[in-house]
Amino acid sequence: MKIAAVCGSFHKEEIQRMLEYAENEANIYGAQISKIIWVPGSMEVPLALDRLLKDSEVDAAIALGIIERGETQHGLVMGQAVTRSIIELQIKYDKSIGLGIIGPGAEKHHIEPRLEPHARSAVNAVIKMSK
Repeated sequence: MKIAAVCGSFHKEEIQRMLEYAENEANIYGAQISKIIWVPGSMEVPLALDRLLKDSEVDAAIALGIIERGETQHGLVMGQAVTRSIIELQIKYDKSIGLGIIGPGAEKHHIEPRLEPHARSAVNAVIKMSK
């Protein structure tokens, strides 16, 4: 199974670690992260996924990112819009997308303990949906 990864670069160090966890999880199941696309932030994730899922070599995808709590509701609105778009892309292409985006509303102390579980869960979701 070939899985594409779309990674938000706004928190690049943390997302790089998530990507490593995701690659490890994929390897456990005999799958591989075959393509990696870095985007500026969560808003760009759906477009990158749309471009990747058109490729017949891509069986599924994961989205890795972090949407922190801000002083306004921007993160909440962004998180809802991105999640809705991801659901629509799954239906459009009949390919699963694992959601590994921490937040919206994540505070600094929420991020570290969620990096590994969110990354591994995103991969597990697409592997389970491929059966």
